[in-house]
Amino acid sequence: MFRLGLVTYNLARNWDVPKIIEMCSETGFEAVELRTTHAHGVEPSLSKKQREAVRRTFKDSPVRLLSLGTVCEYHSADKREVAQNIDMTKEFIRLAYDLDALGVKVRPNGLQLEKGIPVEQTLRQIGESLRECGEYAEDYGVEVWLEVHGRGTSDLRYIRRIMEIADHRSVGVCWNSNQTDVIKGSIVETFNMVKGWIRSVHIRELYDEAYPWRELFGLLKKIGYSRYCLAEIPESKEPRRLMRYYHALFQELAR
Repeated sequence: MFRLGLVTYNLARNWDVPKIIEMCSETGFEAVELRTTHAHGVEPSLSKKQREAVRRTFKDSPVRLLSLGTVCEYHSADKREVAQNIDMTKEFIRLAYDLDALGVKVRPNGLQLEKGIPVEQTLRQIGESLRECGEYAEDYGVEVWLEVHGRGTSDLRYIRRIMEIADHRSVGVCWNSNQTDVIKGSIVETFNMVKGWIRSVHIRELYDEAYPWRELFGLLKKIGYSRYCLAEIPESKEPRRLMRYYHALFQELAR
């Protein structure tokens, strides 16, 4: 059975690591994806000593440091920019290894049609970049998760094509629960496009009936998904109260 975790974008963006652990452990959230650039400061710039301190803090708590949420992306028409993003991904892979995290989340962030670049060329560039990152990650026992994200690139047909090109066992998909997944009230068609690659799941506002949450959780059960569903929800003036309600609703919808 999959379990509930938290993405620190945006609810926990201003919390340090001890507060993240405190809030999650008190409200039933069992894992966390730490978003880069946020106040907790878990970045590749950490020293060896600082990395060990973060690793030990999570190890001594009931909350798992599951993944690092980066903004690394590989769609740019500028080859130097793509190379820089690949290098940064590798830095996060080394950081994940030092912190004993399972995954590094990356993303596509748009097509380049306005620059006259064909869709297939952009998808191939993203896929080949992912393969390079996956090959590097495999040596560290870390996975690279492609978030279903970006203008145009969030189309599950394109995500599937990227994964076919990447074709590496250390590369998977982070299902992002986008409204564009839904076709006539259902996500069966889009889910089936990438179900064999799903390694992580982001979920949003569970009260939103425009997204078929029960269907999603049922589909995850059918494929034997046993990892975490990570809540990516807005900030709140009453975060503890919100998280407790969210946990209760998650349990009801996922049962």
